Amino acid sequence: MISIKKTYVYFFVVAFCIVFSACQSVEIKTTGNTTQDMVDEGIQTEIATSTPLAAQSSKENVDWKIEVVADNLYVPWSILFTGEKRMLVSERNGAIREVLNDVLQSDPIYQFLDVAVFDEAGLMGLTIDPQYQDNNFIYACYTYQENDTLFNRVVRLVDAPEQMRLDGIVIENIPSAYYHAGCRLRFAADGTLYITTGDALQPKSAQDPTSLAGKILRLNSDGSIPDDNPIQDSPVYSLGHRNPQGLDWDPRNGLLYATEHGPSGSDGLAGGDEINLIEAGGNYGWPLVSHEEQADGLISPLVVFTPAEAPASGMFYSGIVFPQYQNDFFFGVLRGEGLTRVVISVDDPRNIVSIEKIVTSVGRVRDVIEGPDGFIYFSTSNRDGRGTVKIDDDKIYRLIPQ
Repeated sequence: MISIKKTYVYFFVVAFCIVFSACQSVEIKTTGNTTQDMVDEGIQTEIATSTPLAAQSSKENVDWKIEVVADNLYVPWSILFTGEKRMLVSERNGAIREVLNDVLQSDPIYQFLDVAVFDEAGLMGLTIDPQYQDNNFIYACYTYQENDTLFNRVVRLVDAPEQMRLDGIVIENIPSAYYHAGCRLRFAADGTLYITTGDALQPKSAQDPTSLAGKILRLNSDGSIPDDNPIQDSPVYSLGHRNPQGLDWDPRNGLLYATEHGPSGSDGLAGGDEINLIEAGGNYGWPLVSHEEQADGLISPLVVFTPAEAPASGMFYSGIVFPQYQNDFFFGVLRGEGLTRVVISVDDPRNIVSIEKIVTSVGRVRDVIEGPDGFIYFSTSNRDGRGTVKIDDDKIYRLIPQ
């Protein structure tokens, strides 16, 4: 059994205006740690095209098209690859599905029987152990219920040839709720496991270092707490988060970036979705500040999206198939409906050079991942109760050269 640790433990201010093809006005503001005069800069978003922004003109362009890899999925939340031709997908209802040679297999390879499926909660994050080729470990994050209370649990599974099986619990009793459930999983280069958690509809808990809600957690793969965590004997790596659901490291410098959902209207002025540069022990302000608000000791987002885009994932592209996208940050957006690309300065990790939405034709986009083949794969979330369901939804797509 895996050991379980239960310790509960804001340069320039620039406003970007993006005009989307649907005539939706989206205000994007970059923020910094000091207050300066705001400078307005217009950026025209490229919609459904492979033509890159001028900032990337020095890179060779590869035109692309999108194609369907799998369809008729139920709210696919997370995608991972175990090999060149094998993909695993989590569905919110508790099923882990297998795609072999671009064919979705009819039966799940694993089904969580104790999953609690409510609105945004259910089976969510999946990730693969860095030593998978030796140990066959897969990790999953899902919501469960105890005495009418919702929690999230991260478990380890063995992806055995004969049958996937549960190996043990990494961490549990993470506060969860119908909304703001977090649950994105990512391994860092040092082998530690990062877990996002939402505020579980209890905003004040995001500022409580003894609570696991509204945090980014960092654990060893067996559930133990790394000795170099910012809070001793605590899995808390950063706090003051509302609902982060995207994590990845810039391959150029190893810095961690996260996407996060801002207020929905019931808990603050609607909008204010964020891209953050994550620091160990950093406090990202929720619910003390949001949008462009700043306060001493609180780290401001690099970008604020208003109206909301609802960013649901995060991935740096490091492949060679699309040279114009190398080292760019991608994430799926739900309310904004599409796949978004962000260019971050190579010289200043807090400087967002440009933003464009490169796919807008498929509806709500959740996860995005680079495949072993260098193609960009992403999933839709049109059957989650908030989207317009298209024929054969939900789907997994990929960008391929044309």
